[in-house]
Amino acid sequence: MSADQSQTPAGGPLIPLHCLQQAEPGPPRLAVLPTGTPVWLVTRHADVRQALTDPRLNRASLYAPDAPAVSLIPNILDDPDSLLNVDGAEHQRVRRTVQRAFTPRAIARWRPWVESVVDGLLDELVESGSPADVIAGFSRPLPVAVISRLLGLDGLDLRRLGHWSDHALSTTAYTVEEIVTAMREFGEFGYQLVLERRKNPGDDLVSSLLAAADETGGVSEAQLTSLVCGLVVAGHETTMTTLGNALVYLLGDDPAARTAWDRVGRDEESAAQATEQVLRSIPLGDATDALPGMLRRAVAEVEIGGVTIPAGSVVAADTGAANHDPEIYPDLGGIDLFAPLDTPSLTFGAGPHHCLGAWLARMELESGLHHLARRLPALRLAEPVGAIEWRTGLMTRSPLTLRVAW
Repeated sequence: MSADQSQTPAGGPLIPLHCLQQAEPGPPRLAVLPTGTPVWLVTRHADVRQALTDPRLNRASLYAPDAPAVSLIPNILDDPDSLLNVDGAEHQRVRRTVQRAFTPRAIARWRPWVESVVDGLLDELVESGSPADVIAGFSRPLPVAVISRLLGLDGLDLRRLGHWSDHALSTTAYTVEEIVTAMREFGEFGYQLVLERRKNPGDDLVSSLLAAADETGGVSEAQLTSLVCGLVVAGHETTMTTLGNALVYLLGDDPAARTAWDRVGRDEESAAQATEQVLRSIPLGDATDALPGMLRRAVAEVEIGGVTIPAGSVVAADTGAANHDPEIYPDLGGIDLFAPLDTPSLTFGAGPHHCLGAWLARMELESGLHHLARRLPALRLAEPVGAIEWRTGLMTRSPLTLRVAW
């Protein structure tokens, strides 16, 4: 876990992410990245969506020779071979090798198995007795088990996986040397996995990726390795983080949240509605440790929200602010977990780089919340919210531990 996970800011303890104030939506405005590079901050829903879909703003140019520095410490987002950092025809070619495995229809086939994993973890959690740590017993092992099964990684040392993931997403938790070493080890793991599945293909996602890559052509070994490592991290980190943060909100003292907990456990449709609102309302991280948004760079002059963005400029699309834009999502005095989302949130991005694993994350969250609430309707926090230890120094923030009772 992160090196500074127990630290709190000088002003006091960290607050839950659902309590954070998001940036006020408005026209694009200039700000400064920690590197000193100027950045155009985009906050309104329509403007953020444009920034993520307009081909005049891309990822690859962030790493061009003339690009200004956008990060002080390298992390997995800075891999030039990753799917995230290629655009246009090359991006489409690489993306086609994996997207067929993550369609809603493909995800639906995995639901019975995922629900069996959920039930097994709940059996172990209940058997361990109350109180218990729901992070160690449920929200961390659930997505790890799912991605390990999909990638055929049974027997993987989970401590190594956590070590690699924390370094891959580090902002301030580790030194540059520590991150470089961990990423070298992680890359070697991914490369050896690709080589092994080429020799001995099986019924797993890595083997399917290799078969699709051979069929479409033009995908390098470095890109395949990067893709596998990215799937390992993204396949568990987002779900673990969101599930832990959702439980902080749902099991707290808010009477509306407690009522919602009962409804989430009663039927799967309510769990699905709540999942969408959780994904929209509760960010993955905060500005203390994360970038101000999804970064892009203008390859040509572009107008966003009535403001002209010069070519070569860095743009930060603040999806958290966009997901709270009052013009799209009126604030009715709190999170209404069962309000329909007439406009999809931008939590998973938009456009060519929309998150491939979005439907898998949704399914895991829906299943996890529904079965946990149904099995343990009296579940509650066993410690004050102010006493929660957080994973910090990373691009995401979630409880390190979360003691619950029933």
